[in-house]
Parts: sequence; structure tokens; C-alpha cells
Amino acid sequence: MKVIFAGTPEFAAVALQSLHEAGFEIPLVLTQPDRPAGRGMQLQPSAVKQYAVSKGIEVLQPLSLRMDSKDPRRAEEAKAAHQRLLSTPYDVMVVAAYGLILPRSTLDIKPCLNIHGSLLPRWRGAAPIHRAIEAGDTETGITIMEMEEGLDTGPMLLIERVAIEDSDTTGSLHDKLAALGGKMIVEALNKYRHNQLEAVVQPEQGVNYAAKISKEEAALDFTQSAVEIGRKIRAFNPFPGAHGTVNDVHIKLWGAELVDASGPAGKVLSADAQHGIVVACGSGALRLTQLQKPGGKRLPAAEFIKGFPLEGLRFS
Repeated sequence: MKVIFAGTPEFAAVALQSLHEAGFEIPLVLTQPDRPAGRGMQLQPSAVKQYAVSKGIEVLQPLSLRMDSKDPRRAEEAKAAHQRLLSTPYDVMVVAAYGLILPRSTLDIKPCLNIHGSLLPRWRGAAPIHRAIEAGDTETGITIMEMEEGLDTGPMLLIERVAIEDSDTTGSLHDKLAALGGKMIVEALNKYRHNQLEAVVQPEQGVNYAAKISKEEAALDFTQSAVEIGRKIRAFNPFPGAHGTVNDVHIKLWGAELVDASGPAGKVLSADAQHGIVVACGSGALRLTQLQKPGGKRLPAAEFIKGFPLEGLRFS
């Protein structure tokens, strides 16, 4: 069975590795163009490209797959990519966090299956893992679905659930779901080629849009409840990193736990070795367990306050 794979970040690279190690023939990989990254802003290949190159798999990186793009360069690259797909023998395309919309012209060539990091239709869109934690969901999972032109609206083929633990961050949950997605797509393709998958139409109720995470969302509002703020801290770890502001200094908050305390919203109730860093919220309070000042490293609370005393200050 020949599989063309389309994906970009680590989540997708795990699936690509699973397919490759399971013995599927992968004649071509699509991934987004190299992007500037790091302090030197040097062009960096995606995680998917790195894996594909290491295994000698051909990589294609078009800016767009829309041949009707008004940008001449994007339209030309899309046309070239379309011709490459037409000239490549394959049975199915697998898509995971690709980052580009697949137009009808691509979807019509061969069946396209998507590895989606949520229990559809609960979270459709770009950031289902973040949004599930932020919303306080108790479970999530992976849905293998058939792709159509709508945003994550296609029929579901395979679903597995994963509990969201109180300690889960987007980083830890991402790793669980990436591993599960890799396992499930191998299972799905093995069943697919033997016509053992049943397509189930998504219900119309319970649909939510998981909008892409913006850096502006990372600024915490301590008039919210401790429960809400704690979820945001976990949801925005490792990106973009939730932060609070003390005396005009943005302090990133990487870990927190609920405590039974109260006070004016944002007030640092304690910041010592005995009680830790406790901050009052709109209702309840949080004990901050891991913090980072600008230009510094992530530090446990006890270490952080040695270089940045917080006693009596207030997060605004």
C-alpha cells in the first residue's frame, strides 16, 4: 500500500515514523517550507522533513496547494505540486497537522485520511489539545477521519479516548496523543485496505472551534478563578507560556496547583520557602511551582524567589 504523507510538526513526524516502520511504502512527503527559528532565526526544516530526509524519502514543500491562489508564486507552486501528486502512484494520503488546507483538487485525486487530536466533533480546528485542557475537559483522544472540504467535518473511521489528568500540560498530552495517533493510523490503514472500516457521520451537536493559540492569550487575568487560571497555565505549556506581570516585568508561569486561600486578586499572599509562592485569584488561590523571568531559566519557586523576591507584590 503506497501512502503519501502530509504533515509538519513533531505530532505528525511520530505518525510518519510509525507508518515507515510498519512497512508502508511512502513515495512522497508534503510538509511546510522551512521557517526561521532560534535566536539566529536560521531556516529550520520541519520535524516531518527531518525524518523524511533521514530515511531518504522525497520531500515537497509548496507554499500552497490552491491553484486558484491570487498570489502568482503560490499558484505556480500549487500547480507543480498538483502535477507531482498526479504523477505519483499512491493509494491514500495521510494528513496530520499539515497546516495547509487541502483543496477539492487534491482531495479528488485519492482518498485522504486525517489524524485529528481530539474526539470529534468536540474540538475542530488548529489547537484541539490546548483548548481541551483550557476548557477543563476530562478526556480527549484521536479521531481518524476521512477528509472533505469542511474544517474537520469528515466522517469518522476510528476513535480512541485518553483521560486528561490534572497534571497534564499541552506538552505531556501532545506526546500521549502523538504516540496514539501513530499506532491508530497503522491500524486504520490495515483495516482500510481490507474494507474493515465503517465511516460514521459526525453528529451536529457538540461542535466547538479550537482556534489557533495567540501570544496575547498568554497574559493571565488574576481576577479569574484559580481553576480557570490553572487550566490556562497548563494549556499554554510549552507554548506560548502563560505569564503574569509584576512591576511591569512579565513572569512566565509554567506550573501551579490549587490551594485553599483567598485575598485581593493578584496579591502575592506568601513567597517563602515554607509556604511557597501563593497568589490570590478572583476566587481561590494558586501556589506557583515553576516560574521564569525574562532572559532566565525555568526555576522551581524556591529558587526563583532567591533572585526575584515577590513577597507583598501583586500580579496586575
